[in-house]
Amino acid sequence: MGVHKSGFVNIIGNPNVGKSTLMNAFVGEKLSIITSKAQTTRHRILGIVNGDDFQVILSDTPGIIKPAYELQSSMMDFVKSAFEDADVLVYMVEIGEKMLKDERFFNKIKSSSIPVLLLLNKIDASEQEVIETQVQYWQEELPFVEIHLISALKNFNIKPVFERIIELLPEAPPYYPKDQLTDKPERFFVNETIREKILLHYKKEIPYAVEIETEEFLEDDDIIRMRAVVMVERDSQKGIIIGHKGSALKRVGVESRKDLEKFFGKQVHLELYVKVNKNWRNDARQLKRFGYNNK
Repeated sequence: MGVHKSGFVNIIGNPNVGKSTLMNAFVGEKLSIITSKAQTTRHRILGIVNGDDFQVILSDTPGIIKPAYELQSSMMDFVKSAFEDADVLVYMVEIGEKMLKDERFFNKIKSSSIPVLLLLNKIDASEQEVIETQVQYWQEELPFVEIHLISALKNFNIKPVFERIIELLPEAPPYYPKDQLTDKPERFFVNETIREKILLHYKKEIPYAVEIETEEFLEDDDIIRMRAVVMVERDSQKGIIIGHKGSALKRVGVESRKDLEKFFGKQVHLELYVKVNKNWRNDARQLKRFGYNNK
């Protein structure tokens, strides 16, 4: 029997650098939702990739920000935990970016005792001269890290990076069953799929004031019946989410159902409702209920 490697590979970076795209490229499944809006990822999501002699446990964390309210503080707690249990740290940046939005986290990278891979993303949209300047900047800023040039969206250089990650993992038995893809329950992916559609179709504050709760998930041989509630903070937001004669909510429901049918591989019946849940983003009890407070 050969050597088996296992470990936690935690992906960190500022909002909108492509962490979720990278995570999904590594896993080969859409586990993390992807939109062009900042703060799309709110939780720490594990994606597990298994081979005969390795298990890579990838962790996609929220983009690093300076918290403005309790929900964002909880999101940054997920980032803190990612530093604590990592065997390999993946620090993702894009062309033109300088450091993290929170200096404390950047200092943690500078003083890291574990291997750090710095992935310079979106190189497909940049000139060679600009890329070379960026590489030089990061070599001076973080001389001990390995720098890799990638395009997560175009799947460029992803395989070599993944192979390097496996090389860096410690020898260990698998932490999770070999057929497991993630640590999250099925309802979590229902919630995230619906929230992704809201991020795509609504503007300004609306997507950030929304939380989803799947109240019913009943699976038969050929169909899954789901009922989910869209929580908002104010009555005016409820009206916007529903739209004229329910048209906006219907669009969210139809698009979510299609994605969920692909994800689960069977027919889905999805019912959506909207409820007002005032000030949930600053309510510690509510945040715990939605899985945010991990202290």
